[in-house]
Amino acid sequence: MAASEFHPIDQATPGLATRALRAIETILGVAVAVVLAVLLFTVLVTVCLRYFFGTGFIGAEDLGIWLHVALIALGAPLSLNSALAMRLDVFVRMLPEKLQKVTRIGADVFTVLSALILAFGGSEIMTMLGGISPTLGLPEWIRFGFLGAGGALILVVLLLQRIAEGKILAVALSLTLGVALYAGIPHISFDLDWPPSIFLGLIAALGLLLAAPLPHAFLAAAYVAIAFGSSLPEPAIVSSTVTGISKFLLLAIPFFLLAGGLLTASGVANQLVRFAAAMVGHRRAGLAQTTLLTSVLFSGASGSSVANAAFGASTFQPELVKHGYPPAQAAAIIAATSVLDNIIPPSIAFLILASATNLSVGALLVGGFFAGGLMAICLAVAIHLTVREQVPLARASAKQRGQSAVQAIPAFGLGVIVVVGIRIGIVTTTEAAALAAFYTLLLGIGARLGILSLYATFRQAAVEAAAIGLLIGTAGPFAFLLAVDDVSSLIAHLTTTLGGSALAVILLSNVILFAVGLVLDIGAAILLFGPILLPAAVAAGIDPIQFGVIIVVNLMIHGLTPPLGMLIFVVSGVTRIPASELFRAVVPYLLALLVSLAILCAWAIIF
Repeated sequence: MAASEFHPIDQATPGLATRALRAIETILGVAVAVVLAVLLFTVLVTVCLRYFFGTGFIGAEDLGIWLHVALIALGAPLSLNSALAMRLDVFVRMLPEKLQKVTRIGADVFTVLSALILAFGGSEIMTMLGGISPTLGLPEWIRFGFLGAGGALILVVLLLQRIAEGKILAVALSLTLGVALYAGIPHISFDLDWPPSIFLGLIAALGLLLAAPLPHAFLAAAYVAIAFGSSLPEPAIVSSTVTGISKFLLLAIPFFLLAGGLLTASGVANQLVRFAAAMVGHRRAGLAQTTLLTSVLFSGASGSSVANAAFGASTFQPELVKHGYPPAQAAAIIAATSVLDNIIPPSIAFLILASATNLSVGALLVGGFFAGGLMAICLAVAIHLTVREQVPLARASAKQRGQSAVQAIPAFGLGVIVVVGIRIGIVTTTEAAALAAFYTLLLGIGARLGILSLYATFRQAAVEAAAIGLLIGTAGPFAFLLAVDDVSSLIAHLTTTLGGSALAVILLSNVILFAVGLVLDIGAAILLFGPILLPAAVAAGIDPIQFGVIIVVNLMIHGLTPPLGMLIFVVSGVTRIPASELFRAVVPYLLALLVSLAILCAWAIIF
């Protein structure tokens, strides 16, 4: 009788959780879209006031930074169960179902712990921090309070998701273990000789193996490292996270993502496809070469390899298969060509590198043009040698080529705004990104995009930017401990042992980047190892810009390598082809990209 009495409640609980979850996600989706729109409006007004009226308003930059922090806090909960969570689930999928359930509980423990750190660490900073922002006239604690609220939202969304999935007992266990760890860590101390950064790395690696979201693994590991002698208490961890994302340069990331989304939604991206097909479609492996050329052209718009991989998989995969390409080879070509998007400007990877190392964004973008062109040539050769296309495309007439070029002009205009504006110094990187987003917004309005389409594009860009921003912030404590433990001196000592030459630095750096790139997201790897490796390169006489380009190229190639292989998994998710097949099919194109990396390294050593 008792069981029958409680059965309706048991049945109703997931339904109630689902409705509550949908309501919260809807509210957060609207909130992040509005914040991104306000952020874009703020930067555009600043640009207009400066260039047309020779004035501006005090606090515009600080307002943008505060809004960006709010965007990350509100958007982070929306990416928990998506690819944006950056979960390394390759190893988990190899386990039996029972063990997979255990690992899911373990992954949720990392999320619970990181949410508690943000929530309570943020609230502790709010009570400790005084002062008023001199430009905004608002209490400084508000900026740190955003992430505190974000942590609470992450916890609420996680609980509702698991209850909606019917995993009430599992989430209760995760919550209990997470709370116990959070309460117990400050009272535990291990007196060991190893530096705290080693333990932080090991704990973060455990989180990765359990398929916890990468930012949550970093944040939880930074907190657990307190028990191993870390000099970062809980408030300092949250403070370091907020400081890491409080950079005006990083506002360019949501704007570039928005520009890429609007370009696709407006249909202008398809004009690039038609132009590429008219130029090279009639050649041997013409459709594959069209895919490559489209990726080169689209690189100047989206700045995101993941965005291009998703676009290419949905646009080209059916056509390639229809023209006789094996499905796995077609998908592998799409994944390989998508690497170029974070090399050819505008590039989010270069923005992250510039923010971590203070290198010139404009100079990095110019280096990206050279590297991207070289990589495209190597890929073109590999495609030519490996593809036997059965149904070639018809040769386009001169008139058709001219028409396709004219139709693609709006898309080319985007690249001009970004690269020329930054390189000449007319606008800052963030302002150029805002102008690019506004330009594509006008294209979208011209294409008669509806309010719902515009909202969906703003929401998607905001959530993607929030996921990237949280990763950048949570890598801050790890980078701080690496600096405290003087890991850069260890790298310098190793290079000295190897002779201290430019060749020794290049070889050692590539080995380190190859190793960390296997398990770390490119953004995290840049943030952690860019500042460590760069001083050794400069000391060896290597041009810092060339070395920065090598770092990004090396790590982007890992978008195609197991076990992480983000680009492989994105294309696999869209095309439904097993990732294991794609990893095998992409080998020839991976080798071509490695050849281009070797050429870049040789160039840096010789010149």
